[in-house]
Amino acid sequence: MSGDSNAAVRDVVIVGSGVAGLSAAVYAARADLEPLVLEGPEPGGQLTLTTDVENYLGFPEGVGGMELIQRGKEQAERFGAEFEHGTVEDATLEDRPFELELADGDAVRTRSLIVATGASARWVGADGEDELMGYGVSTCATCDGAFHRGDDVLVIGGGDSAMEEALFLAKFADSVTVVHRRDELRASEVMAERARNHEKIAFRWNTELLEIHGSREEGVTGATLVAHPDGHPTEKLEETAAPRAASEVERETVDVGGIFYGVGHVPNTDFLEDTPVELADSGHLETLEGMTTETAVEGVFGAGDVMDPDYRQAVTSAGTGSMAALDAEAWLEAEAARPELQPSDPAPSV
Repeated sequence: MSGDSNAAVRDVVIVGSGVAGLSAAVYAARADLEPLVLEGPEPGGQLTLTTDVENYLGFPEGVGGMELIQRGKEQAERFGAEFEHGTVEDATLEDRPFELELADGDAVRTRSLIVATGASARWVGADGEDELMGYGVSTCATCDGAFHRGDDVLVIGGGDSAMEEALFLAKFADSVTVVHRRDELRASEVMAERARNHEKIAFRWNTELLEIHGSREEGVTGATLVAHPDGHPTEKLEETAAPRAASEVERETVDVGGIFYGVGHVPNTDFLEDTPVELADSGHLETLEGMTTETAVEGVFGAGDVMDPDYRQAVTSAGTGSMAALDAEAWLEAEAARPELQPSDPAPSV
């Protein structure tokens, strides 16, 4: 690993600048740990894609996602947190101090590490999704479903995530149509039955989303769907060697007021794959049993969506961020009372 081995060793480095990382930064800075926050390739995380947040405690009129993130950053800086643009590409966690290699070749050394890198929602690649994400296109029904009271909405996907989105949206929308590229669901039978039996939920089989219509001013106004009797219609469109299959793809434009992606999330843990930190099969950071943010490597803590595949809410991420900072503070104090552990000693695993 490259970098200056004589560089100052931080007490705590926080990787990620979404709401979990910012909450950790506030708590760590107030504990005089002078945390360094590495903002990552998408500063602010997924919340910056949400135009209005109405379920975050303390904002009865709602608050913009970007505004909430900016306020959190200012609060952390006020207490002494330092922010740096940087993406971690590799981590050496077997020895102390820990060392993080950044994309620009620099290295950062730290006694403790809080991983708050979040999880990235999978997008489907439809035309218009870049412009309209957060303006009628969403990856979180519990975040944005209430904005679509009385709308007809689409849910893209066929797994448990899509069924959960559809069932939640049925509380608000006039109709929910699940768009799935195959003719059978991947969801568990229990979730599939709940969705099939709901009077507001319909299914479009062997169908995919091709294009999203609308503008940031109007929001989503419609969508172009494509269907093929054998499924995976967008693949058929791209099969130039099979013009017959392409000719069998049917296009349809529908009027909808919202589109929700339910095709899963990918935790941002690539840089931890070759480290002693344990990852679940889904890629999420594994923490120890009980109410803790500790991982299998002492001194490494997880916070937010990177370790939470279930709730994925701003308020729960903020909570685990504060927990991670408190856990790190307590661990650092305990380490300071253990003079027998030298900086060059291996990092213990739990």
